[in-house]
Amino acid sequence: MVMGNNNPSSSPELDFENLKAIKILGEGAMGRVFLVHHTSTDPTARSTFALKVVQRSRRDADRRARWEMEVLARLSSPDPTLHHPFLPRLLGRLETPDLIAWAVPYCPGSDLNVLRYRQHDRVFSAAVIQFYLAEILCALDHLHSQGIVYRDLKPENILIQQSGHVTLTDFDLSRNLKKKQSSHPENVFLDKKDPNSLPAIPFQRKHRISFAQWVPVVDDKKHGKAHNKKPKSSRVSPVSRRKLSFSNGERSYSFVGTEEYISPEVVLGDGHGFAVDWWALGILSYEMFYGTTPFRGKNRKETFRNVLYRVPEFMGPRNDLTDLIGRLLEKDPTKRLGYHRGACEIKEHAFFRGVMWDLLTSVSRPPFIPSTEDDGSTEKVVPGQIDILEYYESLKSPLLMPQSKSPSPEHRRNYSFTVY
Repeated sequence: MVMGNNNPSSSPELDFENLKAIKILGEGAMGRVFLVHHTSTDPTARSTFALKVVQRSRRDADRRARWEMEVLARLSSPDPTLHHPFLPRLLGRLETPDLIAWAVPYCPGSDLNVLRYRQHDRVFSAAVIQFYLAEILCALDHLHSQGIVYRDLKPENILIQQSGHVTLTDFDLSRNLKKKQSSHPENVFLDKKDPNSLPAIPFQRKHRISFAQWVPVVDDKKHGKAHNKKPKSSRVSPVSRRKLSFSNGERSYSFVGTEEYISPEVVLGDGHGFAVDWWALGILSYEMFYGTTPFRGKNRKETFRNVLYRVPEFMGPRNDLTDLIGRLLEKDPTKRLGYHRGACEIKEHAFFRGVMWDLLTSVSRPPFIPSTEDDGSTEKVVPGQIDILEYYESLKSPLLMPQSKSPSPEHRRNYSFTVY
């Protein structure tokens, strides 16, 4: 399949007649994701890919779908060696009067949340956290360098590739922010060459590195299939509070994100910039280390009050990781680690001491390498191949509607509201 380019309208056109779904990989706020193959060029399904399908009838679905495809197209290149190793690319797109869909590479290792649930005590070791955070940091660094603030970092949006390395997904809540002049502290890094930034690295290298301290994942069979279930997202729908207005650059006033990952400046509605991603990185680090998020309350209001006023609690002795988390979870974004010099500032933290940033893709033994059968899919709808158009036609009739398994009780609350 041909790679996409920088214009979503000119990316390779696909056709539902030549695409068959093998299973449903998941469902999100925007739509469903299918594991598919091209029946003409790949009849034996040896080169599967993920197809995200959105129904146009859903509120704001068309605009958000087109925006996500635009972001993916910007991250794509005709030259495979120029693809960022920890970000997806647009493989193709298609539209019907009722549906809009686009194809991205398939990640068989499911997501970081599913992977965490398979660990002993449902937490990662500091060494594993260092590995994953380093790759996520590089992905965010590249997005910021393109003027894109991600705004939806959470374990469910961090997928594991066949190689064991990560890739971010779901860009419909991201947005463009204008680069500020170098005199403004928040985005100086956007106008300067970061000596520690990850260059465009081909996937194949002559020299491979193996890190034995990154412990393999616990065998999922010992813990049952329940750990494969993906918690529901607690995504908040984007709602603009006021017009964009910020001298010498731009801030966003949209209220978006996942409840337990939303930063104080988003809750307050005072405008936010790239530092919201560094806050989310701190929440992610805390959850990977302790198995829970630091500010979750009994309800939405209590959670947001905790975000604004509560200090994160650290169990056990303080170390480099807890220090990193504390600096990322600074309530004042201007004092938050990464605010002044972006990812470069975070990479210099003691927790990442020893990381060879330009050789991350050379790690031959990441913490977890998925097997051919470990695809993390939520369910197999029917045996064999699924006609996607027929599937969506069946949704119009309650008698024909496919039955979904009930979600895991361990989930994030899902809310959609205008203003808190």
